Amino acid sequence: MSERHDPPPGAVALRHDRSDDARAPEVVAKGRGEIAERILDAAADAGVPIRRDADLLELLSIVEVGDEIPVEVYGVVAELVAFLWTLNEERRGASG
Repeated sequence: MSERHDPPPGAVALRHDRSDDARAPEVVAKGRGEIAERILDAAADAGVPIRRDADLLELLSIVEVGDEIPVEVYGVVAELVAFLWTLNEERRGASG
């Protein structure tokens, strides 16, 4: 019997250009159901850390693809960036 799983409720992918710190992260992809699953699969395949957070998903889902995140969610996204920074530091420590 094959294992069944429910598709994720949604996914939002962000990109931040570190060479331009004046710009906020932008939404580069978002979707629900099968589209969310494809976004998460692509992130996993690329080694991009995935944060599962329903509240953050709800906040970022209102942002259109290609738009920068609004000022109102900077604090939450700053927490996400800190989380990713910690993961990257842990990976560097483990590899070297």
